[in-house]
Amino acid sequence: MSKLWQKTTRVDKWVEHFTVGKDREFDRQMAAFDVLGSLAHTRMLNQAGLLNDEDLQLVQRELKTIYHEIAEGRFEIEADVEDVHSQVELLLTRRIGEAGKKIHSGRSRNDQVLVDLKLYFRSELKIVVSQCVTLFNQLITLSNKFKDILLPGYTHLQIAMPSSFGLWLGAYAESLTDDMELLLAAYKITNKNPLGSAAGYGSSFPLNRTLTTRLLGFGALNYNVVYAQMGRGKTERIIAQALSAVAATLARLAMDNCLYLSQNFAFISYPENLTTGSSIMPHKKNPDVWEIMRGKCNRLQALPNDVALMTTNLPSGYHREMQLLKELIFPAFTDLNDCLQMAAFMLEHLSVNTNILDDPKYNYLFSVEEVNRQVLTGVPFRDAYKQVGMAIEQGSFNPEKTVTHTHEGSIGNLNNAEINDQMQRTVAQFNFAEADRAIEQLIA
Repeated sequence: MSKLWQKTTRVDKWVEHFTVGKDREFDRQMAAFDVLGSLAHTRMLNQAGLLNDEDLQLVQRELKTIYHEIAEGRFEIEADVEDVHSQVELLLTRRIGEAGKKIHSGRSRNDQVLVDLKLYFRSELKIVVSQCVTLFNQLITLSNKFKDILLPGYTHLQIAMPSSFGLWLGAYAESLTDDMELLLAAYKITNKNPLGSAAGYGSSFPLNRTLTTRLLGFGALNYNVVYAQMGRGKTERIIAQALSAVAATLARLAMDNCLYLSQNFAFISYPENLTTGSSIMPHKKNPDVWEIMRGKCNRLQALPNDVALMTTNLPSGYHREMQLLKELIFPAFTDLNDCLQMAAFMLEHLSVNTNILDDPKYNYLFSVEEVNRQVLTGVPFRDAYKQVGMAIEQGSFNPEKTVTHTHEGSIGNLNNAEINDQMQRTVAQFNFAEADRAIEQLIA
């Protein structure tokens, strides 16, 4: 197997198989980002006098060719090549000769992997943010559409007070605004350049790390080279916490949908082609989409703990088990994006029951409303509470089924515009355009 570090002794095949594991499989997802890192690094090497103009021109041209091959699906890591980094360097050397052997000056595979991961995470977080915004907009739209349709609110799964579809759907929209703050924190930490930290202790070459930071569109440097290496694992842990927060919002939304779709609630419905049936019960319309989503999102909520246990109590410096973090984080992005996309798709087809509270079993929802009505006429709260309680015990409680909530965030005043403003302000802070411009210039 071709390795960047191979000298004369060949590693035992069993050891090789065990240590490489699934790494090559995940490396394919980083291929384009590996090329981007090399495009920036070699331009910096040229400025530092470590790569002449002719070699730089050859390397840049061929790296861009490889980048387009990756985009077109024509790139593979060969069976006897260890990883994506070896494959790219091997292709360069085959195609342009000696110049391809010069690109690794001033870096280690450690910081090469780090910059690939940072670029990959940055790209994936952008997709998650976009999917969250799509779902958020869907929730706000439906909240406004159904704002006047009441449904029961529950505490302890017992009938509590009136709610509305507007209030219910708007709650999940606002939950996503808080989740977006965590995604922003993860993005800010991700968007720092580790390139030039080499194996974790810097380089004796006169590297210009500020230049590669600018070329790759990073917001800042990981300055301390030891910390740049320590950031591997920490970055993944913080990303895992952000993904887990979004997953928690989705899992709860999924559970509500499963509950509200059941015949005992019958608050909502979906077209029959979006539900599944039973092999023996002809009447079944099962919420399999929401159930699978709930399961996937519950699993995602374990992600921060999985990452933490992989990295806890490690001393400073690189350790090989770090590569296993890819097996945790890469599929997590895929699963979460699938769930976000599916949730938005399902909600496009949501229908709601407009007459839920006509059922007498929901009369008790209005007990607090009746207490408050009496208080507004001058009855002390505790006396009004007792009077309504006595009427309920005696079976004579016959409430007026109207609500007049007007304060901020209540049934009659959802503040969806303000929630939307919060989301827009947070999303604007990602400034994806800056990174996108830098990458476009790098591959031009």
